[in-house]
Amino acid sequence: MAHSDETDTLEKTLEGYKEKVAPVTKGTLTWDKDLIFVGRTQRGYEIDFDARVEWGCMPTESLLLSLAGCMGIDMVSFLQRMKCKLEGLKIDIEGERNPTPPQYFKTIRMTVHLTGEGITEKKVQRAISLSHEKYCSVYHTLRQDLKVFVDYRINEER
Repeated sequence: MAHSDETDTLEKTLEGYKEKVAPVTKGTLTWDKDLIFVGRTQRGYEIDFDARVEWGCMPTESLLLSLAGCMGIDMVSFLQRMKCKLEGLKIDIEGERNPTPPQYFKTIRMTVHLTGEGITEKKVQRAISLSHEKYCSVYHTLRQDLKVFVDYRINEER
């Protein structure tokens, strides 16, 4: 299969999902008490933010998880389309922040742990590449000078 044919086929994997993305995304953030806030998505899902990390997560933690979630969705979609029989996918993510304000992420490292059958390095590299080059909305929303490194482990011993 030619490279463009493969890409077209893989892109069909995201049909329906990517088409459901509204051109405008809304939410609300409500101050609860102290430095605790409740975020609510336009669909009603909630996440608690807490600067002291006693009752909720820090906003930067949810940003890392959003990046991993976006890439994970892309990877599962693509790998299934590539006839991989995924049994598990877990992403460990770590961000290094600028030491002084603004304390943005300078570097993010991810390790994707995959288990299943038919998973090859070539397929995993292709899925990561498609996510980062074209599909991961969170990645493309972050700073241009952010360095993101992705490693992976296929069917590693537990």
